[in-house]
Amino acid sequence: MKPVIVVHGGAWAIPDDMAKASVDGVKSAATAGFLAMKRGGSALDAVELAVRALEDNPTFDAGHGAVLNANGEVELDSIIMDGRTLAAGAVSSVKNIANPVSLAHTVMEKTDHIMLTDIGANMFAESVGIPTVPTDALVTECERTEWEKAKNYAVGVKELFNSQWGHDTVGAVAVDCSGNVACATSTGGIRNKMVGRVGDSPIIGSGGYADNLSGAVSCTGHGESILKVTLARLILFHVEQGKGAPEAVEVSLRYMGDRVQGGGGAILVSRTGEWAAKFTTERMAWAAVEREVLWYGLNPKEEFKETLRQ
Repeated sequence: MKPVIVVHGGAWAIPDDMAKASVDGVKSAATAGFLAMKRGGSALDAVELAVRALEDNPTFDAGHGAVLNANGEVELDSIIMDGRTLAAGAVSSVKNIANPVSLAHTVMEKTDHIMLTDIGANMFAESVGIPTVPTDALVTECERTEWEKAKNYAVGVKELFNSQWGHDTVGAVAVDCSGNVACATSTGGIRNKMVGRVGDSPIIGSGGYADNLSGAVSCTGHGESILKVTLARLILFHVEQGKGAPEAVEVSLRYMGDRVQGGGGAILVSRTGEWAAKFTTERMAWAAVEREVLWYGLNPKEEFKETLRQ
């Protein structure tokens, strides 16, 4: 099996001054994950590595660079899932963990549970030696300014999502040399959200899903809409019904738009290595690597490729 990885940096109205950094970030993350698999790493290793790279990049709304809730606080959510065993780990509303995807992975490996939230997730992190960081270290000056601006306007979360104030999720999916698939998704949520709000990202079947029998998906967009249609699982249902990867994603996103008027995007890799990156928002930064070729895009119907630099 030839390894394949696909990465996204969130589907939203990405402003021009963030466009290059967003594309560069997903290209770098996809390359890192792909090279990990070429060195013998698993799909699970690759998606965690890729998402960690995006969490560490302040361009993206995950880990460093996360948006602030209505109280001006960071609350982070993440999921990771192993398609070989259907094992999954997730965390929600964690406040001072730089790489929530790795905490989610540890929940999967070291507990009998799938999700830990808020103070319980932080207590678990401390018990297994995962370091905490000062919450302020995760917040950029730009985000603090934008949050102050958003706070002064009486707009709801959906309006924020549909504007350039919106900010969204990161994710990765991969299939490795052994034919195992995995997904990971991580987010700081949406600016000005209610305290304690959890969207789709850490919810199995919505923000992500992975099953060796069909493939792996990571979703991004308006979280409440994604939850209503269990978007990740819906996409894999269409794969199971015989649709190709691009069609499976497009049909599912169209259904979400028609049924609940929700915008978003998703990345998919099937068990055979066919992949897709599709979205219904203004933009989504994405990148994929297969057979030493790096594919990437930002705008609708845009697809570039270059030889992978190792």
